[in-house]
Amino acid sequence: MGFDLTPAYISLKVTLTATLIIFFLGLLIAWWMTNYNGRFKLVIDGVLTLPLVLPPTVAGFILLVLIGKNGPVGQFMSLFGVNIIFSWYAAVIASVFVAFPLMYRTVMGAFEQIDHNILSAARTLGASEWTVFWKIAVPAARPGIAAATALTFARCLGEFGATLMVAGNIPGKTTTIPLAIYFATQSNNMEVAVIWVAIIMVISLTVLIVMNYWEAHQKKLRKGASD
Repeated sequence: MGFDLTPAYISLKVTLTATLIIFFLGLLIAWWMTNYNGRFKLVIDGVLTLPLVLPPTVAGFILLVLIGKNGPVGQFMSLFGVNIIFSWYAAVIASVFVAFPLMYRTVMGAFEQIDHNILSAARTLGASEWTVFWKIAVPAARPGIAAATALTFARCLGEFGATLMVAGNIPGKTTTIPLAIYFATQSNNMEVAVIWVAIIMVISLTVLIVMNYWEAHQKKLRKGASD
């Protein structure tokens, strides 16, 4: 029997979908939090960052309570005949939940480094908040956004604990590379485990190297423009 590459396909499908969702959510929420100065800012920031420090089992349990068959989200979706739990959608939700804080915190830090005089000048000249955000803030924070996206992708690719609790290990359906490694090791199938470890390391390293080269290229462009 040949080597089954299905976990790689599932991992990439889950990771790319989760990263895309986190990318837009992270940008919008980080921008909102950068400009929000209400009394509950620290509380909201704590809630948004909390999944970053939660043990995987706790994160999985919270999601299980929310999207399980008896959870509020699970019951609502069941009205439309949709079962989230133990599907690849659940794996996406788990990845979004645990990796979102990486995107949010990194991007917010990048937004906070922008010269606010530039943003204020744009608003004074009549630019809408959407224009200020999309045409000025996002380009100015591009290096930080790129780094956050790469880290988010790597985190989603390696997600294990919460995914196992809400998506399970269903071959051909929810078995991602980390799950394939774990269960191959449990069954003492070390050759398969080693192959999957090598594959996930190559994918993650490739993403990080591409990001580093991109950042170096951007620095050269900025340096050339300033000379």
